[in-house]
Amino acid sequence: MAVLDDIPGNMLRKPSGKPGQELERVVSSYKPLHSFRLNKDKSYQQQFADMYFLRLTKIKPAVEQIAAETWDGTVLGDEPVKRVERVLDIRQGELCWVSGTVYMDMSLKPNILEDVSKDRWISAPISNNKYYSGDGSDAVTLEDESGRIRLVGDALKSVFLVTGCIIAVMGTENANGELEVIDLKLPDLPPQPERWSLSKPPATNGTSKAKEDEDEEMTDSQSRGSGGKIAIVSGLSFSGNDASHALELSLLLEYLLGETLDPVAQQELSQISRLIIAGNSMSLEERSTAEDQKKAHKKYGYDSSSYNALPSQLLDEFLSTLLPTMPVTLLPGAQDPANASYPQQPIHSAMFPNSRQYTVAPTSSDAGWLDTVTNPWEGELDGWRVLGTGGQNVEDVFKYVDSDDRLGMMEAMCRWRCCAPTAPDTLWSYPFQDDDPFVMENCPHLYFVGCQPEFGTKVVHGPQGQSIRLITVPSFLATKEIALVDSETLEVTKVKIAAI
Repeated sequence: MAVLDDIPGNMLRKPSGKPGQELERVVSSYKPLHSFRLNKDKSYQQQFADMYFLRLTKIKPAVEQIAAETWDGTVLGDEPVKRVERVLDIRQGELCWVSGTVYMDMSLKPNILEDVSKDRWISAPISNNKYYSGDGSDAVTLEDESGRIRLVGDALKSVFLVTGCIIAVMGTENANGELEVIDLKLPDLPPQPERWSLSKPPATNGTSKAKEDEDEEMTDSQSRGSGGKIAIVSGLSFSGNDASHALELSLLLEYLLGETLDPVAQQELSQISRLIIAGNSMSLEERSTAEDQKKAHKKYGYDSSSYNALPSQLLDEFLSTLLPTMPVTLLPGAQDPANASYPQQPIHSAMFPNSRQYTVAPTSSDAGWLDTVTNPWEGELDGWRVLGTGGQNVEDVFKYVDSDDRLGMMEAMCRWRCCAPTAPDTLWSYPFQDDDPFVMENCPHLYFVGCQPEFGTKVVHGPQGQSIRLITVPSFLATKEIALVDSETLEVTKVKIAAI
């Protein structure tokens, strides 16, 4: 018969008579940037066209600089390539290059003008998983303040293109009035700030500069750092009726708290310094047909009995249990009680009566122990510039392209310098007038997107030495997986929480 002490990792052990080791959770440096917070006096009376103009104004100089460095002085077939200022300045048969905004003319894409013309004032649910048709009817066009021209050519097949991204194209106009594209350029990654550019690093205890430089490199090798970990999870989907994954949620909570684990595992878990919840913390529940019929016969249309407060209560209990030992950053998602348009504003602390004691006032610029933030969200974690979303931006780009490569779409957004290019065309958005916050003015070190079909990660590099760690965080409801990011090397590991 085996002795309990001989079983590695077993929690059932006889008292040793020695005082147990006191574990302290690693503390992380955290500074949120309120890049996507809207003012209280926001108005929706203005038009959306200003967003495209602002985006073109901000990104056009970068893409034109790259295009000029590449194409100026280029001669093809004894004809020099010349730059034209506007789309309307393109002349048939002349080799030229021009920059502008991409617009995808797709038959499967929803069209508000068509709805208005047909007197269809109530929008029908969008059932298309893809706007991309694959039959050749989709048209790629380039437009600026002067006009629009259709783009054709094999060069377009080598890159992702969606409505709202800014590019420069080189080619010649054919007899059909289309621009035969020979080559195209993207703005590429924006300048990347140094680590600790917004805050001061902690004391290094005599660590040499060479060692610091070595630790700050991002590679795909084994983790060399001894710092903390950042846990990222999405799609917790607390539900009022379905308890199918309640056990996994309890196991996740015990895992983060270090309960029911041996001392070695507890020592490792004490390195988790922060939890980031990236969208869809609550689940949308479908009403039954009987309930729909009952509501349809209500005199005033609203049935207060159909509201189920249990999902928010379960999430509140989850957070209130976790918060005394670990800070939490909470991003809203498509299913959460926040505004539907991008950027989503923070979930109000009134939703969490047990956890709101850990928050700060909604108008405060400080960060609480429970930091309810916007979606998208930008901040600095342990000196690294971090950008994260709840996944709607990638889901919308996914509909435009003939690909399932979510990491490739994230990389394309970074090289377009825009984290939500399809807003406001097919991704609902606030009509910004003075600035487009979706434009990436600084290159993040870490870019994560929640609520994705599966886990994935890779590192992409830019022409000026930029390096971005990309992470697709899967829905916990579907995969029971979370991601752990090393705060020194940005190495990522996947952890599966499942009941055997």
